Amino acid sequence: MSQRYIHALTAAGAIPWMIPLLPEDTDTLRAIYDELDGVFLPGGADIDPASYGEQRHPNCDRSDTARDRVELSLTEWATRDRKPVLGVCRGLQLINLAAGGTLWQDLGTQRPASIKHDYFPYRDGFARDHLAHPVSIRPGTHLAEIVGPGEHQVNSMHHQGIRDLAKGFVVSATAPDGLIEAIEMRGDQFVLAVQWHPEALAEKDPLTQRLFEAFTTAARDHRREREAGGIIA
Repeated sequence: MSQRYIHALTAAGAIPWMIPLLPEDTDTLRAIYDELDGVFLPGGADIDPASYGEQRHPNCDRSDTARDRVELSLTEWATRDRKPVLGVCRGLQLINLAAGGTLWQDLGTQRPASIKHDYFPYRDGFARDHLAHPVSIRPGTHLAEIVGPGEHQVNSMHHQGIRDLAKGFVVSATAPDGLIEAIEMRGDQFVLAVQWHPEALAEKDPLTQRLFEAFTTAARDHRREREAGGIIA
């Protein structure tokens, strides 16, 4: 797991707690979850298409089914209990799947109108903070309140993306080709995710760091409400 996630979170005042992959040990996983004030879902391997009832596309990359199961459980519990959730890249895709949405397994072949989104450091040598394309952030969304509406330049390290948006969510940012780049849950619950990698931009971009600060603030508020008896989780 990239240390950049940890650094961005600690810089925002969070205390990150790495979760072990215990898909078969629900009791232990649940006990860990109960101590959390929020759930952060980072990037990583492609989600196994079997997790959402599809056959594997030839261009679908390696998967980690244990991680899929653990993160899906954490996401489902957190959204039900109103714990804040922030997702990055794979995290956005997983949040959408957990709520009933679907994915493009490979944008290049399944969505030919897509622009290039796969600026991979490990394959093509692009820097992780390479600004690949703009995204348009929709006014009136929670994301716009955090980083501002309008056009923002972002990095891009993915070849999959949201196909059908899950019910209960709204699109808060799109790429020039119309691909969904950010989503959030309707209402006042903090469940927000972006397709780009803000952890690689946060050190030099105060606007990007605000994402992690907003998540940490929401987690802190959730903890206070629980301690005051306002939330039963």
